[in-house]
Amino acid sequence: MSPFPCYVPTPSSGIELLRKYSGPVPRYTSYPTANHFSDDLAAFGPEAMLKADNLPGAGPLSLYIHLPFCQSRCWFCGCTNLVTTRQDSADAYLDDLAHEIALTTPFINSERAVTQLHLGGGTPTFLSAAQLRRLGQLFHDPFRFDADAEISVEIDPRHLEPDQIAALYEMGARRASLGVQDTDPAVQLAIHRVQPPALNERAVMLLRNAGFTSINIDLITGLPKQTVSTFARTIDDVLALAPNRLSVFSYAHVPGLKPSQRIFDQQGTLPGADEKLRMQVLAKERLLAAGYVEVGMDHYARPDDELAVALREQALHRNFQGYSTRAGASVYGFGISAISTTADGYRQNHKSLATYRSMLAKSTLPIERGYLLTPEDKRRKQLIMNIMCERKLNFAALSQELGIDVETTYANELASLADLEADGIVERTPTGLTVTEAGLPFVRVVAARFDAHLHKGRAAYHSRAV
Repeated sequence: MSPFPCYVPTPSSGIELLRKYSGPVPRYTSYPTANHFSDDLAAFGPEAMLKADNLPGAGPLSLYIHLPFCQSRCWFCGCTNLVTTRQDSADAYLDDLAHEIALTTPFINSERAVTQLHLGGGTPTFLSAAQLRRLGQLFHDPFRFDADAEISVEIDPRHLEPDQIAALYEMGARRASLGVQDTDPAVQLAIHRVQPPALNERAVMLLRNAGFTSINIDLITGLPKQTVSTFARTIDDVLALAPNRLSVFSYAHVPGLKPSQRIFDQQGTLPGADEKLRMQVLAKERLLAAGYVEVGMDHYARPDDELAVALREQALHRNFQGYSTRAGASVYGFGISAISTTADGYRQNHKSLATYRSMLAKSTLPIERGYLLTPEDKRRKQLIMNIMCERKLNFAALSQELGIDVETTYANELASLADLEADGIVERTPTGLTVTEAGLPFVRVVAARFDAHLHKGRAAYHSRAV
């Protein structure tokens, strides 16, 4: 039984702030956000960007591999995936990855070390143990990995066997992120993802017994048929697994972009905004009480976890995989829809497998679109990432770093924070700006005040702030 059977609703002032600031805003895994990418390849010059990123003295690499296959579709999912039960689909895709690697590595400075490798999806554990071993070889052969490189993998507990774990361990993986979302049977039926808690327990046990040292669990608030009471039981279930990290995401309802989400509109079972906020408040209260640290938007970690340490040391970083500890690395993405990030901009592969393959067949990098950062973009990106990662702006330090007077240059943006300051979301001082503890749920609302591109895009692209 949940220790919170009579959960007290959040105060009306909190509900009023939700209503006031709940409009659609980006999650700021990049700046500008991906809806501003251009498909005019000449405009951002992906090959020139690659060459510029690999000059002598270039920093480390972070590799992301998108493995899109899923055996069934979760109706809430916003990821690029391919639903199939054919195991040989992965063999053909590994051939594609090998070709893409061969086209990319000639651009890469061989002195650069890989400090991170992340397997995302889709469902990376769709691949068999043999396929996972081949995948590991594809990347370990041409790249030089640091001895302490962080290798992580997203895992579906419904599709996980000991031989797959052994293959991942041999690859060097020690971090695993388990998609759980919710443990209530009615919610699971509503989202088309039936996953009994026993499967989560089994997955955690197998991973820890194999030597994995960090377990993250993903949860989502705002799913169909969720209530504060059912979500309290979900939190009980996952805390019993003692994960090192938790991600408690707010469900992003964007049916205009993800047609499967229209099912929820037809069901009419999505919780209201007030109920969703109470779930988020409950999660925060329970996780802080259990000893976790609120790392950043949606993320919690044990105090000794690398993410929590990075937060204390102001070394937190944010990219398309979320919060990270390895700042200064260029992200190179492989596979359909994968996004790469360098100091000069972004490039994204084609989402269509057929188009991705046709470009590889022509020995052409399978890039569909991207963005070349202007000097002003780079300055605003720094301000936004400081807000998202450090929860503050230090005017003197940023002015020195950016070579401008931040207070003068962004006087209008700072003035626009008056309503947030009055509502206790931010505090202004003579030396800077700080997001308050009460303001953390609204951190991307604060960041959005510095976004010069925000109103040029489609609101439907972004989820609501809380």
